[in-house]
Amino acid sequence: MRSFGVLVTVIFACVAAVLTWPQFFRLEHTIGIAHIVALRGAAVTGFAVLAVLFLLLAASRRIRGFAVSMAFVSVLAAICGGVTLGLRGYGSDTLPDKLDDSVRVMAWNTAGEATSAEQIAQTAVAMEADIIALPETTEATGEQVALLMRDLGRPMWVHTEAYNEDIERGPDAWQTTLLISPDLGDYAVIEASSDGTTVLPSAVAMPVDGTGPIVVAAHAVAPQPRYLDQWRHDLAWLADQCVDGNVIMAGDFNATLDHMARLGQGDADMGYCYDAASRTGNGAAGTWPTSVPELLGAPIDHVMATSNWSISGSAVVGNADGSDHRPLVVQLDPAG
Repeated sequence: MRSFGVLVTVIFACVAAVLTWPQFFRLEHTIGIAHIVALRGAAVTGFAVLAVLFLLLAASRRIRGFAVSMAFVSVLAAICGGVTLGLRGYGSDTLPDKLDDSVRVMAWNTAGEATSAEQIAQTAVAMEADIIALPETTEATGEQVALLMRDLGRPMWVHTEAYNEDIERGPDAWQTTLLISPDLGDYAVIEASSDGTTVLPSAVAMPVDGTGPIVVAAHAVAPQPRYLDQWRHDLAWLADQCVDGNVIMAGDFNATLDHMARLGQGDADMGYCYDAASRTGNGAAGTWPTSVPELLGAPIDHVMATSNWSISGSAVVGNADGSDHRPLVVQLDPAG
């Protein structure tokens, strides 16, 4: 009986290690593990609850050794996970004052008609956004947002990438809309965008005159079992868009930093891009779903930028109604 308890404890310790740091075992893209690690905050809470339960069971002398061992593993896993979250940032909702050359970027998966054009425009204007990546937002809605923002004193150009355009009244998820302030110049979505992410579209916008950052509105497919290969492809393709140059990428990656562990170049997080939220105290703040507290959710919406930009602040907007995603707003300042 004692040897069986030791075996169970060892297996439990191995599982806890994998769930705490799956990228060490190269399992962060594996079905099941990829989903659990996305909700790292919930996993930490689960290990903490297990620790308490096993400590209570330790009151019984017959299983005291086993229960204490299991509690120790649970506590260790909860601490390691909590430290990881702490290093990424448990949440901050303050942005620095905007400078003349600052660029504010907002990423918000609006869940289609769940979020009105008025809500998007008001949030964007309140956050003084210059670039707005809107997965699951149609071109028509984007145009409404631009008109409303113009009336509020912040005009925007609208760009959209759509899949399956031959199907009438398809889901809004088949469109990704990108709004860019005229202050940043003229932009055009390149044709290569149509061969990018597999199931859901991402838009790559280039400055027409060649001056300014490449802007990518990202939308990777969710890692559902039937789309797991496509999800892996999407993340790799998005990493490839973060070239060694001037790039800003924002949107719904359906991935956390754990899933990106092997996609960065050097000390970057994805390609040559750096994740803004984790460098400004918001890396552990869940953007999805809005039905749970931020620390129990998954931080799968990101704003990233290459080293041409200094990441000076970020905020997860927690009071946005409608969508099941929270908006993420980041302030970037030219480096140097």
